[in-house]
Amino acid sequence: MAEKTMTITDETGVHARPATILVNKAGGFKSDIQLAYNGKSVNLKSIMGVMSLGIPQGAEITISAEGDDAEEAVNTIAETIKSEGLGE
Repeated sequence: MAEKTMTITDETGVHARPATILVNKAGGFKSDIQLAYNGKSVNLKSIMGVMSLGIPQGAEITISAEGDDAEEAVNTIAETIKSEGLGE
């Protein structure tokens, strides 16, 4: 299992546009990828799940993955969060 914790820095948090980008990235992997915030964990391949978390600026999130490409999945999602200016 691979895991990475990040902080959301975007002033609007994880809203529809970046959530869609993350879900699309996650969909390219075979691993089960989870996004956790505030004690709740959802499938990162589900736009409704990600949106249901209501992740604001300053939130600490954890990306975790389990499967053959788990390490690559977590690193790719983390890089996407950074490159989209969502967090660090």
